Amino acid sequence: MYDNLSNQAGVQRPPVNSQPNPFGNAFYGAGSGLIRGGLGAYGEKFLGSSSEFMQSNISRYFSNPQYYFQVNDQYVRNKLKVVLFPFLHRGHWTRITEPVGGRLSYKPPIHDINAPDLYIPFMAFGTYIILAGFSFGLMGKFSPEALSLQFTRGLFGWLMQVALLKGFLYSLGGGEAPLLDIVAYGGYAFTGLSLAVLVKIFWSYSYYFLMPWASVCMGVFLVKTMKRVIFTEMRSYERHSSRQHYLLLFMAIAQFPLLFWLGNFGV
Repeated sequence: MYDNLSNQAGVQRPPVNSQPNPFGNAFYGAGSGLIRGGLGAYGEKFLGSSSEFMQSNISRYFSNPQYYFQVNDQYVRNKLKVVLFPFLHRGHWTRITEPVGGRLSYKPPIHDINAPDLYIPFMAFGTYIILAGFSFGLMGKFSPEALSLQFTRGLFGWLMQVALLKGFLYSLGGGEAPLLDIVAYGGYAFTGLSLAVLVKIFWSYSYYFLMPWASVCMGVFLVKTMKRVIFTEMRSYERHSSRQHYLLLFMAIAQFPLLFWLGNFGV
């Protein structure tokens, strides 16, 4: 339903390396050089046969951090549909690869609906903070301190989500997914959360219907995404079917207390 966007009319692929790197040569030369060197020395030992593939992608992310912001309006609309209504996503969940410099690398979000981006998580988090401030105002509890506390609370919740996903991958003997990918996946929780908080402002009882729905959808989205990471991106993964199913179930259930805690502005 939301297949490769590069095949659709009107979507132009951004030229590769046509824009100067805003982080400068110091970041690229020193940072990515150390990363490539370290992966070259120890990648095969720890990552097995997938080290070359992961080295190519991790190096690309660090040398081209704007990868996560290569989005357009069409991608944002379709990605929101996938996150908020994962049951309607009839396409595959596997990311699309392309040859870059003789190696396989993932296509950016603008060309792949399954690629992680940081634009939607950051925008959703900002919307969440604005809605929190508006809710505090309606309750007569607004203050800079209260908003700052909620901002810290939101960041802590995001960090908990990242730790949960990263711990899930490590518990299965992997953990090769780049950290920024995990940060993006965890940040998508603020989309459904912001929608539930927004509707709650106009009809308070809707919160008790929308928040469980947002939690279920986020759980399904993460389960589909993590299964894809396990089977296609973690090449050194050793199958533990029972353990995997229990961990996936725990990860999905954990969305309920986390989102309800973040959406509760009364305490």
